[in-house]
Amino acid sequence: MGVAAAHSAAQTLRAAVAARGSARMIAAAAPSQLDVYRALADEPDVPWDRITILHMDEYIGLDTAAPQRFANWLNTHLVESVHPAAFHPMRTEIGAVAATAEYIALLEEGPIDLVCLGIGVNGHIAFNEPPDADLSDPSPVRVVQLDLASRVQQVDDDCFDTLDAVPTHALTLTIPSLMRGAHLVCAVPDTRKADAVRALVEEPISAHWPCTALRRHPRCEIHVDRDAASLLHWDANLLTPETR
Repeated sequence: MGVAAAHSAAQTLRAAVAARGSARMIAAAAPSQLDVYRALADEPDVPWDRITILHMDEYIGLDTAAPQRFANWLNTHLVESVHPAAFHPMRTEIGAVAATAEYIALLEEGPIDLVCLGIGVNGHIAFNEPPDADLSDPSPVRVVQLDLASRVQQVDDDCFDTLDAVPTHALTLTIPSLMRGAHLVCAVPDTRKADAVRALVEEPISAHWPCTALRRHPRCEIHVDRDAASLLHWDANLLTPETR
């Protein structure tokens, strides 16, 4: 799963740099993306010195040195491996209003060629939480209150020791901001994500499962492992030998 997602992402980055001289990508910060980023760092001939990395959400109220901060996680698991031209963290420590304005300005500096994202156990993308996510949000970035399921997931992912330690609010890119990426590469491993993957395919597009908005994107790939795909209703006879 990780290798396939990374290969597709690398092709997009190479093509963008070849066409425009530079590329910009948004990267999710989550343990579910580790295999993708390891494989992406191993991809040959990706011109990282011409690629800018942004990320999609950040906790509010967490110490800047905390390893759980998404900017710090991305530095450790992607940025320090590939050495991009630039990495722009969400600086929530300067205050939510200032950080929102700063990141909106960064998003407006150019097109987004690639978004590498995942899906939460409750179907969130970035921190656009059900059932309050706005699929047509007019703001590119906003402050959100985290759903309990999302906070529990952070403990289950061993990012925090206790639920009380997980922040209650975050700054997030909105769904329209994610959807403005030219190419979306979504990687979803783990049995815990199986219901969200099923909902992505089968449920109506709505804020009850924010991930369903991905079906509206003209170039969105969903890469899953067998566990995450376990609730999908498909005919195995339609699969080729290479994809079984």
